Amino acid sequence: MNERKSMPLNYAEFWERWKEHGDIEAKKTLIEKHLPIVDYVSGRLAVGLPKNVSKDDLASNGVMGLIDAVEKFDYKRGLQFETYASWRVRGAILDGLRQGDWVPRSVREKAKKIEEGYQQLEQQYLRTVSDEEMSKHLDVSIKEFQHMLQEVAVMTLCSLEDPIREEESETRLSVLVDDKAKNPDYKVREFHLKESLTKGIEKLTEKERTVVSLLYYEDLSLSEIAEVMSLSPSRISQLHSKAILRLRGSLDKQRDLLMQDD
Repeated sequence: MNERKSMPLNYAEFWERWKEHGDIEAKKTLIEKHLPIVDYVSGRLAVGLPKNVSKDDLASNGVMGLIDAVEKFDYKRGLQFETYASWRVRGAILDGLRQGDWVPRSVREKAKKIEEGYQQLEQQYLRTVSDEEMSKHLDVSIKEFQHMLQEVAVMTLCSLEDPIREEESETRLSVLVDDKAKNPDYKVREFHLKESLTKGIEKLTEKERTVVSLLYYEDLSLSEIAEVMSLSPSRISQLHSKAILRLRGSLDKQRDLLMQDD
């Protein structure tokens, strides 16, 4: 018995012990072994959040997401638990933030105005609009507009990684790289969403595309991106906010069109 306890076990054996035999110790081990996922995800989400948001609270919500992932994961499907757990952890943290009403209504309203402004002007001019044009549209100065972008940064940080639909792990970003077959209706919607997001990214400025690429594809933090691009973290935050608000406008427009077709 002691020899068995001291023998190294791979994750497959832990999953079998937990899922097939209800071994609570195996479950605890799986949770403990994957705690770095919580640290990684909560650390990324903490960037740019208001100071009143406790990192400990983010981590606590993340741990609840990890526990949920361990309980619901089907290890027999051959999927990567790390990816699945990351989605669950991220979702639990975001749910906790939403329930805590961490974004003031005034900030939400500013984000909506900017998003609608980009949507209206780019549809009118059929091109990427400048900060000067947006400032004029919003009837604010360039400095005030940039301050608005800084304020809404906390809302836009995770927008591409939010689930497309409730109770699903697929995100807006994932449709760019996930070609798994679904039912025909799903595939049609996925195609239009992918096309809309791709076109939206193409309309971004070069710097905005670089920020999106480094953040969501290369997994760099905003501070690391600032070093790579030789810009200040606040400027990177502004570029990210503009990019996400533009993309959200494109996706919302596509969603409305799809709903009209139903």
